[in-house]
Amino acid sequence: MAASMVRVTALICRVSGALRIRRNLSSSQSLVQKVPNALWNLGRLNHVAIAVPDLEKAKSLYQNVLGAKVSETVPLPDHGVSTIFVELGNTKLELLHPLGQNSPISGFLQKNKAGGMHHICIEVDDIKKAMSDLKQKNIRLLSEEPKTGAHGKPVVFLHPKDCDGVLVELEEA
Repeated sequence: MAASMVRVTALICRVSGALRIRRNLSSSQSLVQKVPNALWNLGRLNHVAIAVPDLEKAKSLYQNVLGAKVSETVPLPDHGVSTIFVELGNTKLELLHPLGQNSPISGFLQKNKAGGMHHICIEVDDIKKAMSDLKQKNIRLLSEEPKTGAHGKPVVFLHPKDCDGVLVELEEA
């Protein structure tokens, strides 16, 4: 009986310790990862972008069915898209729809008729330093200079073939 109690107590202690560690990791409040001697720092996930074939239908799903707060439609001619942001508390979804025939989203939707995840956006504290550093690390950028993104801040996209098949947008925080 005493041996059983010792085993149960030890198991409870291990589980409790594991839960404490997991809770500490998941509740971290750090918005920027501080890397020693880094020229720039990676921040939080800003948004996940979803290409949609019908922007108003997608807006209605998130607003009227799921009850999310959504923005008005914002055309971004420089990027060839119209966007709507869905607020999720800790991040956002960006709904993307083609604006004009030369939109990069048109090609994406031709291959993915129902739409789907297009890219993720991660904040950085210094986009110019990030771009310079990533070039030196042989990560291809899809533009030589940052463009102004949907939030009015500088953005740059990283080639998906250099990022495990994911199109990554960096946005200066």
